[in-house]
Amino acid sequence: GDKGYDADWFRTALAKRGIVACIPSKANRNLPIPHDTLLYKSRHKIENMFGRLKDWRRIHTRYDRCAHTFMSAICIAATVIFWL
Repeated sequence: GDKGYDADWFRTALAKRGIVACIPSKANRNLPIPHDTLLYKSRHKIENMFGRLKDWRRIHTRYDRCAHTFMSAICIAATVIFWL
Protein backbone atom coordinates (compact mmCIF):
# COMPACT_ATOMS: atom_id res chain seq x y z
CA GLY A 1 0.00 0.00 0.00
CA ASP A 2 0.96 3.62 -0.11
CA LYS A 3 1.52 6.06 2.77
CA GLY A 4 -2.21 6.34 3.39
CA TYR A 5 -2.18 2.78 4.79
CA ASP A 6 0.60 3.51 7.30
CA ALA A 7 -1.24 2.73 10.53
CA ASP A 8 -0.13 0.50 13.38
CA TRP A 9 -3.44 -1.38 13.53
CA PHE A 10 -3.23 -2.12 9.79
CA ARG A 11 0.35 -3.37 10.05
CA THR A 12 -0.54 -5.69 12.95
CA ALA A 13 -3.55 -7.05 11.05
CA LEU A 14 -1.27 -7.86 8.11
CA ALA A 15 1.29 -9.47 10.41
CA LYS A 16 -1.40 -11.69 11.98
CA ARG A 17 -2.19 -13.01 8.51
CA GLY A 18 1.49 -13.62 7.78
CA ILE A 19 1.78 -10.79 5.25
CA VAL A 20 4.95 -8.72 5.16
CA ALA A 21 3.98 -5.06 4.77
CA CYS A 22 5.74 -2.95 2.16
CA ILE A 23 4.28 0.39 3.22
CA PRO A 24 6.46 3.52 3.41
CA SER A 25 6.16 5.49 6.62
CA LYS A 26 4.32 8.79 6.80
CA ALA A 27 6.40 11.93 7.28
CA ASN A 28 4.90 12.55 10.74
CA ARG A 29 5.92 9.15 12.17
CA ASN A 30 8.50 9.51 14.99
CA LEU A 31 10.48 6.38 14.10
CA PRO A 32 10.29 5.58 10.38
CA ILE A 33 9.68 1.92 9.59
CA PRO A 34 11.96 0.66 6.80
CA HIS A 35 10.43 -0.87 3.67
CA ASP A 36 11.72 -2.61 0.55
CA THR A 37 12.08 0.15 -2.05
CA LEU A 38 12.52 -2.21 -5.01
CA LEU A 39 9.32 -4.07 -4.17
CA TYR A 40 7.50 -0.77 -3.71
CA LYS A 41 8.66 0.45 -7.15
CA SER A 42 7.36 -2.69 -8.84
CA ARG A 43 4.02 -2.36 -7.00
CA HIS A 44 3.77 1.20 -8.26
CA LYS A 45 4.28 0.08 -11.88
CA ILE A 46 1.47 -2.46 -11.55
CA GLU A 47 -0.81 0.16 -10.01
CA ASN A 48 -0.10 2.50 -12.93
CA MET A 49 -0.96 -0.30 -15.38
CA PHE A 50 -4.37 -0.78 -13.75
CA GLY A 51 -4.91 2.97 -13.88
CA ARG A 52 -4.22 3.00 -17.62
CA LEU A 53 -6.58 0.08 -18.17
CA LYS A 54 -9.33 1.92 -16.31
CA ASP A 55 -8.96 4.87 -18.70
CA TRP A 56 -10.90 2.68 -21.13
CA ARG A 57 -14.56 3.31 -20.38
CA ARG A 58 -15.64 -0.19 -21.38
CA ILE A 59 -13.32 -1.71 -18.78
CA HIS A 60 -13.88 0.92 -16.10
CA THR A 61 -17.66 0.51 -16.08
CA ARG A 62 -17.64 -3.20 -17.03
CA TYR A 63 -20.21 -3.09 -19.79
CA ASP A 64 -19.67 -6.74 -20.71
CA ARG A 65 -21.82 -9.23 -18.87
CA CYS A 66 -19.84 -12.30 -19.88
CA ALA A 67 -16.48 -12.79 -18.13
CA HIS A 68 -14.95 -14.12 -21.35
CA THR A 69 -15.90 -10.97 -23.28
CA PHE A 70 -14.64 -8.75 -20.45
CA MET A 71 -11.29 -10.57 -20.44
CA SER A 72 -11.08 -10.12 -24.20
CA ALA A 73 -11.63 -6.37 -23.81
CA ILE A 74 -8.86 -6.24 -21.20
CA CYS A 75 -6.49 -8.07 -23.56
CA ILE A 76 -7.26 -5.69 -26.42
CA ALA A 77 -6.79 -2.63 -24.20
CA ALA A 78 -3.51 -3.99 -22.79
CA THR A 79 -2.23 -4.66 -26.29
CA VAL A 80 -3.07 -1.14 -27.47
CA ILE A 81 -1.51 0.40 -24.33
CA PHE A 82 1.64 -1.68 -24.84
CA TRP A 83 2.07 -0.53 -28.44
CA LEU A 84 1.42 3.15 -27.67
